[in-house]
Amino acid sequence: MLGWVMLGVALLTAIAFGLFVFLLFPARKPKAEAVGDGPVEEPVQRGTIGASLVAAAPRGYIGWIEKQILFAGRPTGWTLSGIITWKLVLGTVGAVFGILFTISGGVQPIKILLAAFATILLFFLPDVLINSRAHDRQEAIRNTLPDTLDQMTIAVEAGLGFDAAMAKAARNGHGPLAEELIRVLQDMSIGRTRRDAFLELEARTNSPDLRRFVRAVVQADAYGIALGDVLRVQAGEMRLKRRQRAEEQAQKVTVKILFPLVFCLLPVLMIVVMTPGVIGIINAFTVQAP
Repeated sequence: MLGWVMLGVALLTAIAFGLFVFLLFPARKPKAEAVGDGPVEEPVQRGTIGASLVAAAPRGYIGWIEKQILFAGRPTGWTLSGIITWKLVLGTVGAVFGILFTISGGVQPIKILLAAFATILLFFLPDVLINSRAHDRQEAIRNTLPDTLDQMTIAVEAGLGFDAAMAKAARNGHGPLAEELIRVLQDMSIGRTRRDAFLELEARTNSPDLRRFVRAVVQADAYGIALGDVLRVQAGEMRLKRRQRAEEQAQKVTVKILFPLVFCLLPVLMIVVMTPGVIGIINAFTVQAP
């Protein structure tokens, strides 16, 4: 009986909290136009729960979520209001099941800690997932950038223009970097300048190597420097950085393997080696009763 009462209290608390957030905070007004080259805020429908939750969340946190969605390539189904809504739903579900788990079989401190940990984990799960997708996408861009620059360099040296070489590398490539290059070509095809298209590419990515390449292209285009020379220098620099990162990761292996070796392998090895000797010593010094 007590369990059903606590379940009812938890559900009523969750519903009351949701209604409080929905009724107290109004939805943000979508911006009618963009000022300058800044990003346009995505319009949200007024009166929806997702819009109210977005309005209730801190501005800094909303900006971080928008950046992660942008860095992840705006995957299907991952919207700002959707992430905020799922955070509330998962947090509520975790709190309800945590209360049920805590009161079942008696309240214990370890149960309270486990329930609190599970609730916090479920609440931040959408943030972890979108951040992981953004990190994986930016990592894929960084890893494929040297090979793409090599292809563009070869194409330019063979006589193609910079835009044609970029289009060829984008068509022959695959992955997020090829998608971003296609987006740049589409922006230039609708009348945007090369500088604006590449600055938008810089804003959509979080890879330092790609940003360095974008700034080099923008400066070369502004000062009239041959882009073939810029591609050759950037391709060599990217290959060198990739080799240095591989050497750095290889040197970190000995440090990373230390903790599994000490806490996992050595205890088992000591048990296997010392157990027969300990058993023999115990048998030797044990006084057998007559």
